[in-house]
Amino acid sequence: MGLIDTHAHLADKSLASQLAEVLERASKAGVSQMICVAVDAETASQAIAIAEANHPIWASVGIHPNYAHEASPDQWPRIVEYSNHPRVCALGETGLDRHWDDCPFEIQQANFERHWELSRQTDLPLIIHMRDCEPEMLVALEKQAVIKAPLRGVMHSFAGSTETAQQCLAYGLYISFAGMLTYKKSDELRKTAKTIPLDRILVETDCPYLTPEPNRSRRPNEPAFVAFTAKCLAETIGISTKELAAITTENAKRLFWRMAD
Repeated sequence: MGLIDTHAHLADKSLASQLAEVLERASKAGVSQMICVAVDAETASQAIAIAEANHPIWASVGIHPNYAHEASPDQWPRIVEYSNHPRVCALGETGLDRHWDDCPFEIQQANFERHWELSRQTDLPLIIHMRDCEPEMLVALEKQAVIKAPLRGVMHSFAGSTETAQQCLAYGLYISFAGMLTYKKSDELRKTAKTIPLDRILVETDCPYLTPEPNRSRRPNEPAFVAFTAKCLAETIGISTKELAAITTENAKRLFWRMAD
């Protein structure tokens, strides 16, 4: 099937401790490639090491908004250095988060902005986190679009409104769906998914979080389970899972252009 899991936290201990088995199960489920996503400089280093040792895997490097206030002064220079690595295909995850109050919002905003600056310097796309802050996110994106448009990036694990999705698309961003799409209560999210152009849609796990149905209450999430989200998304849109796999793989390689080399 050739699916690409565009967001997997493979450096997380729960997955890194059994990586060989995780990759074998992913392969059997038709997952051909995945992006190991970082949340700080340390996990960025780990993501690169994992990608170097396992070529179905690519890496992202960046600082998550919830950890931006904990980043030591040496972390950002390391992210900048790592962005030049040939196995790095994206920056992030980064973004904004109003759900947790651990990191002051102005620090999150400054962190987000420097990722955009690095994106313009490297042409690498951003993996964007948004939680409970749709109005603030749209303001931040508009600011970046004024500097340079279209924006290069993806709204990962999207759970926002249709209106927010359409505005993100207008700025040039892609929309990625994770396990939440499969939940019984996610009727509105599935309605939103129907409005996304096929050439801007991606799938992911965000593993080990957000395990999709039918495994939601049974075991932690892993890349193999992106097949369940892909099946749900295909049914929602009204195409075959095979067609969706081909479409989302092409989209991923277009956005994360180093993956196409």
